[in-house]
Amino acid sequence: MIPELNRYEQKFPNPRKHTSPEGILAFGGDLVPSRLMMAYRNGIFPWYSAGDPILWWSPDPRLVLNLEDFKLRKSLKKKLDKFEIKIDKNFEAVLRRCGSVFRAGQKGSWLLPEMIDAYMDLHALGYAHSIEAYQDDKLVGGLYGVVVGGAFCGESMFADVTDASKVAFAFLIEHLTERGFSFIDAQVPTEHLKSLGAVEISRDDFLDKLEKVIYDDVFF
Repeated sequence: MIPELNRYEQKFPNPRKHTSPEGILAFGGDLVPSRLMMAYRNGIFPWYSAGDPILWWSPDPRLVLNLEDFKLRKSLKKKLDKFEIKIDKNFEAVLRRCGSVFRAGQKGSWLLPEMIDAYMDLHALGYAHSIEAYQDDKLVGGLYGVVVGGAFCGESMFADVTDASKVAFAFLIEHLTERGFSFIDAQVPTEHLKSLGAVEISRDDFLDKLEKVIYDDVFF
């Protein structure tokens, strides 16, 4: 049975022992910054649809991209200068555009109003960041995620112009590498990210990897 979180006790079950076969760890609770950051520091993230309780996930396997393994294809390298890249210039706009991109298996946006508010709170506290691609001063693509020590937990991306999000991602890799980050938590497997060098590892290996970097003294 999947446990329900106590609203007043910000504690999660051990993902090494209590996660369902689908990767669901618990349900309920809330999205206050302290609970959200506790989740990310333990390899857990929220993902649910309108009308459902908050679902907390820790999937097995986990998709991870070690920064040194990133594969910048020649075709993409030629397009890097076609976009102006900015950091945290318009986090909310990136968040809302990502919310319009439906995830596999869901009928509507997973970025519900309360989720948007929660990530805006993390952004205000310096934990959540966006990489944005512009053309002619217009936002045309981007991504956002949450920083946990030396790891960047990628949440979502969008592109209104071909390759905009890919260029933003390539910039993110360079930015993280320069600042001493270790890897990107890409959460669930996708063929696109695998083509860029991401690999699937077991949940236990991921949690071991995360534990080694959560106290790294790096800054986004």
